[in-house]
Amino acid sequence: MKRRIVGFDTDEHGDWRAKLECGHYQHVRHAPPLISRPWVLTEEGRRSRLGFELDCKRCDEEASDETRLN
Repeated sequence: MKRRIVGFDTDEHGDWRAKLECGHYQHVRHAPPLISRPWVLTEEGRRSRLGFELDCKRCDEEASDETRLN
């Protein structure tokens, strides 16, 4: 389920996470060569991604759980 990024913070290991409008978090690591997200390393880069949509796996899981219960 697509959710907009509303902010950023770091986890207990110092890895960046995007806070989504639903209240869930998703890691947005820069770990080349597998994951290239150099924008996450700067305040300006992170600010440029506010409002950008990511797939929220937790919302997908919750929606799937509700469907199975009904």
